[in-house]
Amino acid sequence: MMSILRPLGWFFSKLWWLLDASRRALLNLLLLALVVGVIVALATRGPKPLEDKTTLVLDLKGRLVEQYSGSARDQAMAQLQGQTPQAQTRLRDVLQVLEAAATDPKISTVLLALDDFGGGGQAGLREVAAALERFKKDSKKPVLAYAGGYDQRSYFLAARADEVYMHPMGMAMMEGFGRYRNYYKDALERVGIEPNVIRVGTYKNFGEPYFANAPSPATLESDAYLYGDLWARYTGAVETARKLDKGAVALGIEELPQRLQAVKGDTAQLALKERLVDGLKTRDEIRAMLIERGARDEKAKSFRQISLAAYQATLKPRTEGAVIGVVVAEGEIVDGEAGPGKVGGDSTAQLIRQARENEDIKALVLRVNSPGGSAVASEIVRRELELTRKAGKPVVVSMGDVAASGGYWISMAADRVIADASTVTGSIGVFGMLPTADKLLDKLSIHTGGHTTTWLAGGGYDPRRPLDPRMRTAVQSAIQHIYDDFTGKAAAARKKPVAEIDAVAQGRVWTGAQALERGLIDQLGSYGDAVKAAAELAKLEGEPRLSYVERERGRIERLLDGLGDVVGERVAGAVRAQLGGLALPTQAAAGELAWLATLGTQGRPFAAVVHCLCTVP
Repeated sequence: MMSILRPLGWFFSKLWWLLDASRRALLNLLLLALVVGVIVALATRGPKPLEDKTTLVLDLKGRLVEQYSGSARDQAMAQLQGQTPQAQTRLRDVLQVLEAAATDPKISTVLLALDDFGGGGQAGLREVAAALERFKKDSKKPVLAYAGGYDQRSYFLAARADEVYMHPMGMAMMEGFGRYRNYYKDALERVGIEPNVIRVGTYKNFGEPYFANAPSPATLESDAYLYGDLWARYTGAVETARKLDKGAVALGIEELPQRLQAVKGDTAQLALKERLVDGLKTRDEIRAMLIERGARDEKAKSFRQISLAAYQATLKPRTEGAVIGVVVAEGEIVDGEAGPGKVGGDSTAQLIRQARENEDIKALVLRVNSPGGSAVASEIVRRELELTRKAGKPVVVSMGDVAASGGYWISMAADRVIADASTVTGSIGVFGMLPTADKLLDKLSIHTGGHTTTWLAGGGYDPRRPLDPRMRTAVQSAIQHIYDDFTGKAAAARKKPVAEIDAVAQGRVWTGAQALERGLIDQLGSYGDAVKAAAELAKLEGEPRLSYVERERGRIERLLDGLGDVVGERVAGAVRAQLGGLALPTQAAAGELAWLATLGTQGRPFAAVVHCLCTVP
């Protein structure tokens, strides 16, 4: 018996050894193939030399931002969940590319490709529009624009082109500025929730939707003044760029039904008739036109072209000249640490401190694009800027689309404050909210009770119980103190009496031009003007170079960013395949009341908020 089993044991042991060796060999080959593939991809991803008559395609994708929000990990997770990662275009990249292309003999034309453009605030759009005008003036090269259709934001840029084209079934839509809010007073009363909004400032209307059923006269007055100025600048700029009669845009909107009826509902023909576009062309017709005017790319079967990202990869960073540091403060201001797309009190202060302690950096530009948020975090950031000035480094604030409430607070410790005429700023006011739901619990027959040693212990603010009048009085005093601190710091920064600042504060929002008239900023200008001002204050000679002071990325993030599109999609696809194609669940979108969850955190009984609730037109 043993003589029979011994050969079988030997056979199966050899078979197992062969299977195991084959498995290891196969895995090693797969790993080697992956490594070789990555090395080859990275080695061949460098920019190719440009040829003559190349068209620079400004393929603006997603929203125009000052700083990318999210991280490489976020982008990868979005892909794993079967979602399309949020596209974004950085303003500074567009400005850099246009400046370089103006003097590049290989670039013959710029094509604005706006089909995937997600828009941006008025200040950012005006920066790009100004850069397009400089490009045309300095280079004498043509700028063309094309899209299947234009909305109000994309058309603002398209209007700067020498020639504007649109698909024969497209539409050029401009509707004006403004907004409608939801008002929750009756709804909250019906379910038994009392918002208990406490504010300082007649125009501080962040909490208004929760204690009213309609906008107050003060809100309507402020909105009309703000939007009226922004709309006048928008229409004036478009009419000048397209050589239209003054008031043509507003009249076209007013008479839209009749004018559209006259062209039998053909929106593209209406745009052509109104001189909003120069021609109606399909994509293949645009491609043929650009081949005829430029050069044909035989491999791509299209016109010779290079995208914004690919062209930027060919540009070499400057290594000479004095350094000006730039810290971007974009998004809501929150306590503690925050990643790109938000302003963390601690993390942004750390970046400013890092710039201050860097001996190579001679001045600092703070680029602000924030509607505000936490008062405490705002003051932490402002204090770091104050210390930077005391250390002998000039600080210039460059306001972007919005720098209001907390966004204005962090701007107060600057040697100079520069804003665009269409920047939304001001909103110097404070509010707090202590929502209670005792009536809701009554409806549900839920009751609370207990013993505390003081009225503050558990009962000073407990959303299950009516708000104690003593708590309301205490919070009102604290909110008033923060408002007085806000206006006092603003008065000191602007070298004005507190009463004069208080008169233009009260939570009211202004455009940059209106803020200049009221002494809240120093001058109107662009991001470039802020850089020049910083160089002037630091007494720098020659053209300075910019160093963006940003959070350092970890090794994994750097790896993911480095690989980018080379292997990202394939990796995501492989992982999805392993999951059987299952898309991971996403969290439901937060409603308008979701921000309330952040109040009263970090052990504080209430939070003072300096937020303008601004929507950037």
